[in-house]
Amino acid sequence: MASSEILDIVLVVAAGIILFRLYTVLGRRTGHERPPQENYRFQPNPDAPGAAGDEKVAALPLPKRVETIEGQPADPVARGVLDIKLADRSFETERFLSGARSAYEIILTAFAKGDRAVLKPLLGSEVFAAFDHAITAREQAKETVSFTFVGFKDTKIVEATMKGRTAEATVAFGAQFISATSNEAGSVVEGDAKSVREVTDVWTFSRDTRARDPNWALVATSGELP
Repeated sequence: MASSEILDIVLVVAAGIILFRLYTVLGRRTGHERPPQENYRFQPNPDAPGAAGDEKVAALPLPKRVETIEGQPADPVARGVLDIKLADRSFETERFLSGARSAYEIILTAFAKGDRAVLKPLLGSEVFAAFDHAITAREQAKETVSFTFVGFKDTKIVEATMKGRTAEATVAFGAQFISATSNEAGSVVEGDAKSVREVTDVWTFSRDTRARDPNWALVATSGELP
């Protein structure tokens, strides 16, 4: 037998083996298989105009679009929070808000009492100066403040940004408290000692992200004070 004939036989046998293996792996079509593209076709919405009869099948749920700008969240607050997280890997939004709520209650309570020692490490220099001035004016007028913190209705970050290495986060507090200012004779000159006041305060906190001190300082306020 010529060598060329032997080579032809080998090639035929090899081809037969390959086809057999493909058959066993892929199986064979029976004529009842679903067309491949059917798995990827969006089904019509049953509530859409023109849908009727057997065509009324459930519409496939579509994933929500996440708006981004060059890989970052489109929402400016979310972008600001992301920038802070990149500068400070330990930053966690919920933990920050929990600390902000605690600071809010402590600061308002200390302000009502005129406790400068508690206020000073929690406030930026300008805010402390403003609070100190208000406390001094109250002391000179011989006025006192009764204050009871009730709770929060809402707390959320409304602005966040990085200024160099300094992170700033502005928080809107929807808060409730009871506050009344009395004169030397004991008469209430401002507020109400029996009714709950609902306020919205917007405070800005700041922190050097490269400093070892993890605490944030209050650097700006907008809203009511007791």
